[in-house]
Amino acid sequence: MNSTTDKPKRSAKTTAVRKVLPYLAAIGSLLALWQVSSWILNKPFLLPGVPEVFGRLLRSFSNTDFMSGVADSMIRLGVAFPTACLLGAVLGLLAGVSHSFAVYLRGIISILQAIPPITWVPFFAILLGYGNATIITVIIIASFFPMALSMLNATEGINKTHLELARVLGASRGQLITKVFTPESFPAFITGAQVAFGNAWRSLIAAEMVGGAMSGLGYYSRWRGEVADMSGVLMSIVAIGTIAAVLDHLVLEKLKRRLLRYRYMTGGDN
Repeated sequence: MNSTTDKPKRSAKTTAVRKVLPYLAAIGSLLALWQVSSWILNKPFLLPGVPEVFGRLLRSFSNTDFMSGVADSMIRLGVAFPTACLLGAVLGLLAGVSHSFAVYLRGIISILQAIPPITWVPFFAILLGYGNATIITVIIIASFFPMALSMLNATEGINKTHLELARVLGASRGQLITKVFTPESFPAFITGAQVAFGNAWRSLIAAEMVGGAMSGLGYYSRWRGEVADMSGVLMSIVAIGTIAAVLDHLVLEKLKRRLLRYRYMTGGDN
């Protein structure tokens, strides 16, 4: 009995190890390349080694200014990212019940998504002033387009049989949105949110670097660069990459698998 019940546990552990190993190998190879390059260059003031940078990062956890900057970045992301996801989802769903609006929305997306989000910073800095308002607006613009496009594509691919059946039964446009389009496009919403997060995070850091912020991870990186503090610059890069990886792979990915559990029940881990 015990051997039978232990087999699924061993299988789950083996699968988990197989999934983690490629990430560990990627991280290890990058750190090794970094450290070897530091040894070859042999100029710590230009390229400090891995131990020095990670030691400084650990010490920064007790640095009030650095941690408050991280908190400021998280607050900006926490305001802008959900706003963009909600706005993109609502407009994408509305496009499902109106062909004219769908064509209009796709046109807007095709025109504006080609513009790098960071190029909006000077415009909004003049309009809204430097600081949080400009940064949050740029993040919303950056993450809105992938979410809206994902929902737009999902609503266009709705099962026509379900749609026609709902119409035959007398469903209103509001009922079509809530009873047909929303459930069937929910997987696209989750996927779109994960894509939108990458845009949101990159735009957050870039906007903090040039958008007049006086705190945040992007500001810290720019400030350390201005005083030629390579250890601080590399530390901020490590922090930016680590936080992004944790939010994407440990938070959003787990949330996706929980919300879309039925898609991973069989064969999802292979």
